Amino acid sequence: MKINILFLANAEDWRDYEPPLKEALLKKLGPNFILSDSINAEIVDYIIYSPNSSINDFTPFKRCKAILNLWAGVETLIKNKTIKIPLTRMVDEGLKSGMVEWVVGHILRHHLGMDNHILNENQNWLPRPPPLAKDRITTVLGIGALGSAVGTALRQLGFKVRGWSKNPKSIKGIRCYHGPEGLTKALTNTEFVILLLPKTPETENVLNERTISLLKRGAFVINPGRGALINDGALLKALDCGQLSHATLDVFRIEPLPIDHPFWFNSNITVTPHIAAATRPAYAAEVIVDNIKRSEKGQKLLHLVDLGRGY
Repeated sequence: MKINILFLANAEDWRDYEPPLKEALLKKLGPNFILSDSINAEIVDYIIYSPNSSINDFTPFKRCKAILNLWAGVETLIKNKTIKIPLTRMVDEGLKSGMVEWVVGHILRHHLGMDNHILNENQNWLPRPPPLAKDRITTVLGIGALGSAVGTALRQLGFKVRGWSKNPKSIKGIRCYHGPEGLTKALTNTEFVILLLPKTPETENVLNERTISLLKRGAFVINPGRGALINDGALLKALDCGQLSHATLDVFRIEPLPIDHPFWFNSNITVTPHIAAATRPAYAAEVIVDNIKRSEKGQKLLHLVDLGRGY
C-alpha cells in the first residue's frame, strides 16, 4: 500500500517544494508513495503543513499519523484544538545555517561599528578601533537548536557567550543560566542580546523596561525570534535615552510591519523582513522525509512539539 502524503500550503510553496520532496522520497522510500496537494482526507497518512494554508481543521484526517510543519514556529498550531496527532516543527541545516549567518553578520556589524563608516556622510576620520570580541559579552535568550548554534558560532569568534533557557542546559563554551534568577544574571552588563525564544505566555515581553535596564548602557538588541518577545514601548524608550544603541529586528507582532509603525522611522532600528531563518525547500525536504521514514519504521519522530509547553 502506498503512503499518501498531503501538502497543505499555498500554490507558491507547492511549486517550490514538490520537486525536492519527490526527489527525497524516491531516494529514501522508493516509489511507494503518493505526494499531492489534493488527497481525500480519509486516506492521508502524513500532512506536510504550512500555517499559511487555508485549511486548519484536522478533524477529517482520521488516518493521519503526523503533521510535519514547514516552519520553525508553531505558536498558531498549538492553539488548534483539532490537532490530536503528533506535530513536528522544522529544524534543518539550511534554517540553522541561515540563522547563524544572519545573527553573526549583524553582531559583527555592531561590534565593529560598521555603520560609522558605511553611513559616514560627513567624511569624518574615525581612527578609534573597536574592542576585541573576547572583551565583550553576548547573551542568547533561548538556547535550543538555533540558539546553541548561534552561541557556538559567536564563541568561536571569541565573544564571551551566555545563554539562558527555561530549564537547565549545558553547552560547551557557553555559560548557561536558567529560570527567573538566571535571566537576571544572563542579562546583567551584557552588550549584545539575541532573542531566539519561542513565543509562550512566559516569554512574551521578556525584554521589557526592567530587563533592558540590566544591560550595559549602549547595548544592542538582535531579534530574529518572535516579535512578542519585546515590549515595543520599552524598546523605543531605551533607544531614545541611550540605554540601547541599536535594535536589529527581523520579527514583529504584526507582519508585514505596518508602514506607519514607528520602527520604520527610528534611525536606531534596523528592520529586516523576517528573513533570518527562512526554510530552504531542498534542506527542509530531507528532514520531512527522514521523519516519514522514521514513522514508518515505528521510530520516534524528530523535533516533536510538546503541545503543553508550546514548542
